[in-house]
Amino acid sequence: MLKLLVPTLMMVPTTWMSAPKWLWPSTLAHSLIIALVSLAWLKNASETGWSYLSPHMASDPLSTPLLVLTCWLLPLMILASQSHTAHEPINRQRMYITLLISLQFFLIMTFTATEILMFYVMFEATLIPTLILITRWGNQTERLNAGTYFLFYTLAGSLPLLVALLILQNTTGTLSLLTLQYSSPMQLVSYADKMWWAGCLLAFLVKMPLYGVHLWLPKAHVEAPIAGSMVLAAVLLKLGGYGMMRMMPMLEPLTKELSYPFIILALWGVIMTGSICLRQTDLKSLIAYSSVSHMGLVVGGILIQTPWGFTGALVLMIAHGLTSSALFCLANTNYERTHNRTMVLARGLQMILPLMAMWWFIASLANLAFPPLPNLMGELIIITSLFNWSWWTLAMTGAGTLITAAYSLYMFLMTQRGVVPTHIVALDPPHSREHLLMALHLIPLILLTLKPELIWGWTT
Repeated sequence: MLKLLVPTLMMVPTTWMSAPKWLWPSTLAHSLIIALVSLAWLKNASETGWSYLSPHMASDPLSTPLLVLTCWLLPLMILASQSHTAHEPINRQRMYITLLISLQFFLIMTFTATEILMFYVMFEATLIPTLILITRWGNQTERLNAGTYFLFYTLAGSLPLLVALLILQNTTGTLSLLTLQYSSPMQLVSYADKMWWAGCLLAFLVKMPLYGVHLWLPKAHVEAPIAGSMVLAAVLLKLGGYGMMRMMPMLEPLTKELSYPFIILALWGVIMTGSICLRQTDLKSLIAYSSVSHMGLVVGGILIQTPWGFTGALVLMIAHGLTSSALFCLANTNYERTHNRTMVLARGLQMILPLMAMWWFIASLANLAFPPLPNLMGELIIITSLFNWSWWTLAMTGAGTLITAAYSLYMFLMTQRGVVPTHIVALDPPHSREHLLMALHLIPLILLTLKPELIWGWTT
């Protein structure tokens, strides 16, 4: 773990001491080396136990794929942000990269924490760099409003979790994930216990986000700069799913009955947010709502608590992380050229940027879960396990899948096909930097179809 934490920390002095012309190449090279070293963690995928660093930090098959995704994302964010921050003073560029590095540091600490309280502190710490990114580097004046939404939704959800954790510490005497599994099961019967159950899960459901507490997400995504959107979609939403999987074993036997309304909300959210996507005009907003719909499936898979449900949730989280991040990058390349995100005003781009149209096509197919991509594996596993739990869910998941296919094709056709509007003239050609960025998103996604056990979690 220190092999990655120390280099991540040392990227901060690298950022501030590099000569201006070497700032982006040196940070990119440094972060790519960290990302490549992190792939070594995947070799223990078949072992079910913890790989130790110390009693406070360890990784296991659930956190390893998420850790690798976190490390993989930093060089991609640096690649994507280069053009966005090119006109800023050099010190602001350094600050921007420093925030991205601090975000990676906090995320690595979150996913490796074995003490739940440390997990909670780091879970909250990720809020600060993201908030600064949204409110300082966002594109429009609404970014302050979006930052306020993001802050207060997350904090309002997280405070009950802190109280719940302190109660758990009092009851069991430990908050270590290594020993909690051996503590005697609690007799959860009273109304206070049910409140405690809700407190434990609320923070994670807001972070996912569950339909109903999702309003902060489209605002944050639309206003955030490209790196903010990428890290929000790819990793920060996954914190919720990871936290739920960690807390679930302690919440027995209440989950059986109390999870019904949340599963129904999640599956209803898949249909509702999909329908909202069908009538979006703003490209970034459409991709943001599609994230809510995919995370609804993940919530359903986790809450029914079967090994298949957990596996499907983890596979879908990793696949969605790469796919939605790629879609945000593509939306950003369009925005940098046409300077608007309204799909009607920037269509027919296949004629002008044919290679970009290929990346759009692959990313759209991944978003609608095209076989044999991991997106389909995750969705099929979750739909099968939900069907096994109650066959009524098939109506909702089936409708959700259909709507997902509809809005993914709508997004592709609106941006790429049709007649080029007359006001679009003299666009820059796509740079090799952008092609590299898309390749680094979509090639790992395609390669995962060859060795899916890397992201299967505990069931391998």
